[in-house]
Amino acid sequence: MPRELFTDVVNPSIKVGSKKWYTVPLSILIHVVLIIGLIIIPLMAADVLPTPPAMMAFVAAPPPPPPPPPPPPPAAAAPKIPEVMTNPAAAPVEAPSEIAPETGLAATEGVPGGVEGGVPGGVVGGVVGGLPEAPPPPPPPQQPVRVGGNIKPPSKIKHVNPVYPPIAQSARVQGVVIIEATIGPDGRVKDARVLRSIPLLDQAALDAVRQWEFTPTLLNGVPVPVIMTVTVNFTLQ
Repeated sequence: MPRELFTDVVNPSIKVGSKKWYTVPLSILIHVVLIIGLIIIPLMAADVLPTPPAMMAFVAAPPPPPPPPPPPPPAAAAPKIPEVMTNPAAAPVEAPSEIAPETGLAATEGVPGGVEGGVPGGVVGGVVGGLPEAPPPPPPPQQPVRVGGNIKPPSKIKHVNPVYPPIAQSARVQGVVIIEATIGPDGRVKDARVLRSIPLLDQAALDAVRQWEFTPTLLNGVPVPVIMTVTVNFTLQ
């Protein structure tokens, strides 16, 4: 019985190396072919792979191109040269080769001592066109003018002394009252007003000045009204 148990070990029925000698190389070749088929063939078929979606949707659109430059301004028009109008009556610039006789002039007989271009029947030796008329004098001013400058003050030809008021004498009031008088073209006082006042003496001074008379004041030979300042002196005796 023990011998039967160890029969396979002692006398094995399967012998090592009983396979053919080309079994291992053939197995290696088959594995190499499989590896090549799994790696190389997919790489060679890359052109049939689907194209990945474009990424332009995530990229901003490029800016528009700059506008073209403006066209150059048109060239300025050449200035027009004004046409020179020739005056047929103007004197010639160049001396004529010959002098032609004048035509169209009526021959008139002159008068001894007359003036060329004079009027027939005029005064012998007179001025052509007559003497110029003198300009009319300017109208006299309507408003009174103040004495001064070219306007000289008129001369007094009538003087009236003021009446000293009794109340002013009793109060021992004296002094000078200054009055602005308007003298008309005839030399009479038309208006008067007090410039420097002494209350008790003003009315007496106005009454006296209104009776004064002056020579007329002339402006361009015409009598005109004037304004002048006069004084009335009150002195106690």
